[in-house]
Amino acid sequence: MNAYRIEGGRPLAGSVEVPGSKNACLAIMSAVVLGEGATILNNVPDVSDVRIKARLLEKFGARVEWREGSLFIDCTELKQGDADPETVRAIRTSFYLLGPLLGRLGSAKLPVPGGCNIGARPVDFHIKGLELLGAKIKLDEGTYFGRTDGLVGSEIYLDFPSAGATQHLMASATLAQGNTTILNAAVEPEIVTLADFLNRMGARIEGAGTSTITIQGVERLDGCEFRIPSDRLQGGTYLLAGAITRGDVEVTNVYPESQTALTNKLREAGADVYEGSDSVRVRAAKRLKAIKVKTMPYPGFPTDMQQPVAAALAVADGTSVVEETIYESRIGHIPELNRLGAKIRLEGRSAIITGVERLSGAEVEASDLRAGAALCLAGLAAEGETTVRNVHFVDRGYERLAEKLTALGARIERVGAGQTSSR
Repeated sequence: MNAYRIEGGRPLAGSVEVPGSKNACLAIMSAVVLGEGATILNNVPDVSDVRIKARLLEKFGARVEWREGSLFIDCTELKQGDADPETVRAIRTSFYLLGPLLGRLGSAKLPVPGGCNIGARPVDFHIKGLELLGAKIKLDEGTYFGRTDGLVGSEIYLDFPSAGATQHLMASATLAQGNTTILNAAVEPEIVTLADFLNRMGARIEGAGTSTITIQGVERLDGCEFRIPSDRLQGGTYLLAGAITRGDVEVTNVYPESQTALTNKLREAGADVYEGSDSVRVRAAKRLKAIKVKTMPYPGFPTDMQQPVAAALAVADGTSVVEETIYESRIGHIPELNRLGAKIRLEGRSAIITGVERLSGAEVEASDLRAGAALCLAGLAAEGETTVRNVHFVDRGYERLAEKLTALGARIERVGAGQTSSR
């Protein structure tokens, strides 16, 4: 098992370009099967989740080819596939293929999805919506089986503005006969990106980015060329790297408005934040101040930044409160941060963080993607050497993390299992 070895205590400074969005790319790679012909995706992030999704598409007859940062996908000869459970369970968005496959093929089967263990993530909203569109779905021995004689437009109300369900159902409705309305839809930037992609393929979608999305079904979608926008979560992580190390870091190739929740909290904590047309810079010459953070659906504070911001607040002055309202089990970072000298206790869904002046290096283990990012941030600020194990979780969503941090002045290297000490 690979690990990151980090020599901490060095302020980071400089500029880092943010790669394409993992979450947007994965949603688009589920929808790409709706189109006949070739699609070219540019600015594709080179992360393990995307490579797994590419292999999954090949199981259903897609021709997939990497071309220097771009992904060529031809779904002309789409077919019924037999995806192995191990591949499907490796990533959550594997399930988002079910509706688009039904739209193209009339039937499909997929094993139960997986992803990081951060709490209950039921697919009830997805199933209910697909059934309203005319699909028949059943679960048998860990596999979902779906079939339809033709999807038909419907009105779908989501009990919670789930980004995943919104993306899945919006894509599925593009080939349904008639009109579909999704009420209480999620408004994340990735949903707008997916709608832009689908419209480029020939779909007729309006209202993406608002709570009401309307889709006028069409008979056919075609391949297209599309550029994946920057990853707001990777961008936020690098901004926090600057803040936790009392450094000065600029992220480029980002939309500043996508960082608003984070940058406002960083300002509240005493950091200086500067925004350009496609860049954000954070400078934290002094120790951060304690703040309160509560995760909410977009445009609220993103749940994916909850663990990294907790790492930064571990060395803030005062007592911070970080409340997680979306995933009840997104707490794997807490005992590991405490191994580094943090003082964090859990009260219900809130982490009570009593800031310490400094962290000390130790060997820690990532329990999921964003927990791994949080531990890397903590290691950058800690005195001495920190080893972060289970970095395959980090590989799921961060492209060349060590290389980018090194360019900012960090001392971080990837090492093999034999080069780390036992716990």
